[in-house]
Amino acid sequence: MINKGDKVTVLDDAIDGIVTEVNGNDITIETTDGFNLTFKRSELLKMDQGELPIHFNRNHIIAEKEIRKPNYINTEKKSKKEVPVPEFDLHIEKLVKNYKSMSNYEILTLQSETAKRHIEFAIRNRIPKIVFIHGVGEGVLKSELDFMLGRYDNLIFQEANYQKYGQGATEVIFKQNTK
Repeated sequence: MINKGDKVTVLDDAIDGIVTEVNGNDITIETTDGFNLTFKRSELLKMDQGELPIHFNRNHIIAEKEIRKPNYINTEKKSKKEVPVPEFDLHIEKLVKNYKSMSNYEILTLQSETAKRHIEFAIRNRIPKIVFIHGVGEGVLKSELDFMLGRYDNLIFQEANYQKYGQGATEVIFKQNTK
């Protein structure tokens, strides 16, 4: 309950003051700068007499959330041959523009054929690893992908990096002879 004479602070602004008038839900305060302003009761927070006002500086909050760089130097040298792993998104909206008229069977067939094309391409071009992004959903596409990948002899597949993809991706590693 806010009464006349109470110290208050405005919730969404850097304004403090003392209540000069209470008129139902409208409360008038005299700010520390000497202005009389009226606010709704829900916009004000009563302060204890010894309490210092707390103001949230939006820039300060954002700065705290920024990821700080580690204070060590990475001495590990990366190979110049190291290439990022190709990622293929099998979500239907990434494959075709207008999929609304397609049946579920047609969508799954298109997604499976796309995955097969990428697998064959990776084998032909000796790409060591690829990632299929299939999403979580009901697991129909993942099951179809697992079945298809299980039919190949020279590859292994597993859940992709959880931190990067969550549960919605499969990593395919090709066991290729180096000649």
